Parts: sequence; structure tokens; C-alpha cells
Amino acid sequence: MLSVNAYFEDQVMSIAFQGEKLATTVGVMSVGEFTFGTSQYERMTVIDGALEVKLPGQASFQSYTSGEKFEIAGNASFDVKVLRPTAYHCTYE
Repeated sequence: MLSVNAYFEDQVMSIAFQGEKLATTVGVMSVGEFTFGTSQYERMTVIDGALEVKLPGQASFQSYTSGEKFEIAGNASFDVKVLRPTAYHCTYE
């Protein structure tokens, strides 16, 4: 079953489904700055585009582009600057 989600006045949209092993989303983000909260461990891969991400406990933003991934612990928040429209894949544990 697919579930469509929209956040930040439709600036971020995703389709969620249960993958073979993990809950998964695939989505797109418009240019902008967003703060996301997590309820569980997440691994995000940039499919196409460019992000600057400030992970929990980090003092500065780090750049991620196509094919790169980062991880976020559960019950945390992280800041994202979307530099150009970006597609992503996220798994949840």
C-alpha cells in the first residue's frame, strides 16, 4: 500500500511503502530550508540534487549530492538546505 505525504506547504512530498525489509519513502524537495524530526533511525540517500545538512550535534552544514547518504538517530531533528530540486530515498529502522 502506498501513502502520499506532503510537508512544508507541499515543498516536500514523499511516497511511503513497506519495502522488502524496511519501511521506505521516496520523495522530492523544492529549494528551501527545512527542519525535519525523526521518530526512528533513518538513512537518507540523495538520488538526484544537492543538499546541505546539519546533523544533530554538528556545528556546521555538510554537503550531499547524488549518490551520497547520511544517517540520523531516532528522536532527533536535523536542518536541511535544499540547493536545487532534490530527489531522495529514505529507509527507517
